Amino acid sequence: MVTVGTIVWLSSELMFFAGLFAAYFTVRNISPELWANETVKLNIPFATANTTILVLSSVTCQFGVFAAERGKPGRSGKLFQFKLWGMREWFVLTYLMGAIFIGGQATEYAALVRENVTIASSPYGSLFYLATGFHGIHVVGGLIAFLLVIGRTFAARRFTHEQAISAIVVSYYWHFVDIVWVGLFATVYLIR
Repeated sequence: MVTVGTIVWLSSELMFFAGLFAAYFTVRNISPELWANETVKLNIPFATANTTILVLSSVTCQFGVFAAERGKPGRSGKLFQFKLWGMREWFVLTYLMGAIFIGGQATEYAALVRENVTIASSPYGSLFYLATGFHGIHVVGGLIAFLLVIGRTFAARRFTHEQAISAIVVSYYWHFVDIVWVGLFATVYLIR
């Protein structure tokens, strides 16, 4: 039931982001000259590197799920023996990559504010910060979920099927957040 509920909830989140995409394309269509002037201020190589980190975090997240499905909460070898990692190690790495992504977004926001791209500066700024900001909030939510799942494995006496299901559900959310970002990245940074 948790898995089905999560999928239904993510469907509603998808509709939320669909509304943001629709608003973005509508205002872009109305003011193409504004888009041309504002999008040149984006640091596409930096955003591409940041996006790569987030996309690769989905890979590390999935390795954590594979470990959880095997009933392996923690590593069985040395720290740098990746093949022996458990769910915790993969989820901690995923958490760090997600945190780096959020730090990159904050760095990008600071650079854009210096370029006078703010929420109040134009419809472009409003939609840029609204879309990427809500996505960032979702990433932070995923980071909190990772901490909760990792914490539960330390608090429990043994790793249970329910904890594995929790790890899987968190991975659904994380993969969803990554897929939404790929769409946002293509829309905001690549489509001119």
